[in-house]
Amino acid sequence: MQSTLESEARGRRIARAIETKKDLAELQGHLKGVVESSAFRGSQRSAQFLKYICEQAIAGHLDNLKERAIGVELFRRHPSYDTGEDAIVRVTASDVRKRLSHYYLSAPESSSDLRVILPVGSYVPEFTRDIRDAVEVVEPISLEVPLTASAKVETNVEPLVQPRRVRSPWITIVVCLVILILGLWSVLKRPFVQLVFPRAPVLPWSVFFAEKHIPLLITSDPNIAEIQGLTGEVVSVSDYANQQYVPNASSLSPEILHICRDVLRGDKAASVDTPIVAAVAGLAAEIGTKINVRAARDLRFSDLDSDGNLIFLGSPRTDPWTSLFDDQLDFRFLYENASRLEIIQNVRPHPGEPTEYVPSAKGFATGQSFATLSFVRNPNHVGSVLILAGANAEGTKVAGELATNPPSLAAALQRCGIHSSSSAADDAQHFQILLHLRMMAGSPTAFDIAACHVLP
Repeated sequence: MQSTLESEARGRRIARAIETKKDLAELQGHLKGVVESSAFRGSQRSAQFLKYICEQAIAGHLDNLKERAIGVELFRRHPSYDTGEDAIVRVTASDVRKRLSHYYLSAPESSSDLRVILPVGSYVPEFTRDIRDAVEVVEPISLEVPLTASAKVETNVEPLVQPRRVRSPWITIVVCLVILILGLWSVLKRPFVQLVFPRAPVLPWSVFFAEKHIPLLITSDPNIAEIQGLTGEVVSVSDYANQQYVPNASSLSPEILHICRDVLRGDKAASVDTPIVAAVAGLAAEIGTKINVRAARDLRFSDLDSDGNLIFLGSPRTDPWTSLFDDQLDFRFLYENASRLEIIQNVRPHPGEPTEYVPSAKGFATGQSFATLSFVRNPNHVGSVLILAGANAEGTKVAGELATNPPSLAAALQRCGIHSSSSAADDAQHFQILLHLRMMAGSPTAFDIAACHVLP
């Protein structure tokens, strides 16, 4: 009964949003702009999903907006397919929510005030208008449009244009003195602060930004993680380098192969990568240098054959290139198909350390997870490599936040007994820091250092 009432309520809200032909035309135009925007350009599947559920909702076919019905009609699944094993509808809906959020956050102020919302836990879209835009329009009108004489009488605004009261000269003198004192204090303070509290780069940035080569940052490839989830197979770094992104393609069903090819049409970085890239670029800008950024799928072996410094985001599951450096790592990621979790193996445990660290927070669950911050040598080259990786995206985000916060990173290195101020690659200590995350409903609430190893 409750489900029926909720469905009827949603139907009434949708009907109110498209009461006239003008409303319908405006909504259809807005929807067309959304699915053709850059936010959805990287995923044809998500664009088709959004278009499908909106068309069904507008037509009043809310019964078709159930997980199994969408899987059968849109993704051509068999009517008896196992929704527990095949999460194509849930995964796509989650991606659509993220893309809608990105679209409206980046939409210009002059764009439509219409909003398409896909509530969590539902496949029935809602159509609303952003009332904040109306508030922003009203205020400048009352301030900027001149009032006529009759309007002044009707709104009783004459008191606002009466002669201003003469302020006491003492008030002016006090204000000027305060401004003068604050100005002098800021001028005198600046050299002292710069002299006493210099912001010297810490490892690994003290090495990266001291080199003549511009560091290359490689973002992750969440599409390749999705491919491995669909196929149940691991994409090796060799296959990835040779652009063989779908393992054992000949053994896959036509449906799975079609989805894989659809997924590969996009080449996007994970959402957590963007703030990390911005933070690293900010650190570089502070000392007058810059970084180069490439997507993992755009990289080739020849790009790694250099003496430059490299920064990788993501575990081997989202960035297979990072497995090239496994031989140097004490903490290594291993994906288990049975549990669908990335565990961390401790191949050289220190006294009292376990040989495995197993996350318990799967998906949007509550529990623990892990991440690593690894600073290693670039084999056969003079450069160094930084890898920021998590057992989930939130772990990579936390590793990135620690790495780009110099005071916190310096404190962590000091705790591990690592000299953090070296600027020469030959003298720098290479290391791995293992982070333990406490997760609440899929979001990290706190983290601490579980272990740290100085690497040879």
